[in-house]
Amino acid sequence: MIKRNTGFSHLTAGYLFPEIAKRRREYASSHPNAKIISLGIGNTTEPLTPHITKAMADYAKALGTKDGYSGYGDEQGNTALREKIARVFYSGKISVDEVFISDGAKCDIARIQTLFGRDVNVAVQDPAYPVYVDGSVVYGAAGANNGSGYEGICYMSCLPENSFFPDLSKIQKNSLIYFCSPNNPTGAVATREQLKALVDFANKNGCIIIFDAAYFCFIRDENLPKSIFEIEGAKTCAIEVNSFSKPAGFTGVRLGWSVVPSDLKYEDGTPVKNDWNRVMTTLFNGASNIAQAGGLAALDDEGLTEMKSLVDYYLENARIMKATLTTPRFKAAGVEVYFDGNSPYLWVRFPNQKSWDVFDKILNECQIVTTPGSGFGPAGESFIRFSSFGHRSDVEEACKRLENLNL
Repeated sequence: MIKRNTGFSHLTAGYLFPEIAKRRREYASSHPNAKIISLGIGNTTEPLTPHITKAMADYAKALGTKDGYSGYGDEQGNTALREKIARVFYSGKISVDEVFISDGAKCDIARIQTLFGRDVNVAVQDPAYPVYVDGSVVYGAAGANNGSGYEGICYMSCLPENSFFPDLSKIQKNSLIYFCSPNNPTGAVATREQLKALVDFANKNGCIIIFDAAYFCFIRDENLPKSIFEIEGAKTCAIEVNSFSKPAGFTGVRLGWSVVPSDLKYEDGTPVKNDWNRVMTTLFNGASNIAQAGGLAALDDEGLTEMKSLVDYYLENARIMKATLTTPRFKAAGVEVYFDGNSPYLWVRFPNQKSWDVFDKILNECQIVTTPGSGFGPAGESFIRFSSFGHRSDVEEACKRLENLNL
């Protein structure tokens, strides 16, 4: 018989979000009358906006006509959409041929790992989005979990005590560095100075940064960078992954992009972009034409206005939750809330408590689903992530329930 990929056997039981869903189902089964409110998984909840929806509907309708039908598109993406992304989001700092359209940031992150094989060193922010680590384990770039993390992974601790920016000196030379800003789950946004330090370190030590900017649209502070390519030197050491999921509500529509600069090269001088183009044309068949029509509309002036309004809605949800979680009662219990208005997430520490214990407590006492911080890495222990993705009425009801949480 064919042997199993050992990467899968090294994975710890249960990816974070399926485990949350399992516990939610078990609670609902034993409490059939409970109205459970989710402030957990970062799935958008509000309807797609009119201008964007119309563009997709019109395109879909046209597919039923001889003149409007389209089959396969370019695997790299619709050229007009690539041009628009380069102009609108990057102000011409990157070229059209450096933009690759995909079916989402998560999918790109998984595919990107094929570029570097199993022998690459991997460093991740801790805590971090689980796919960075789990994907590395599946591809064989990391070994079994030794109880404090996977072997072969450099966990870069990001805590309030170091302003959520890691000690870069712990990273080995020639490493693949996963970095997310605004960070999922902490919500922390790296400053221009911090990203310059990261870029300089990567260039000096032969590292490549996989910069996940999926939450860039939530940054309201104009002094904070939204893209790694705002930093001098990034083109020789970074790949940026991004998505329409959060700004346009495309979590189910599936549309994202990556930027791979022509100046980014392997040790032997081969452009990384050449291999990424091969991956996209061999292992991928292009994003949905309908989704790309929505992406084009999203980058019109009207679409940009709609997206900003949608993001503002979620940011207001976050501010409402912060007001509840920072009342004197929570403060007296030592609860610490980290939210600076530039992210959809609140990162909340419950000192001296286990994350899953707090998760269960909030579920049992308030019928609210959150996300346990330990699921994002060892440094997430004792934290809970609250997501602002929810209907306003649900968020307000959840806040009323949280006021009665037994602290």
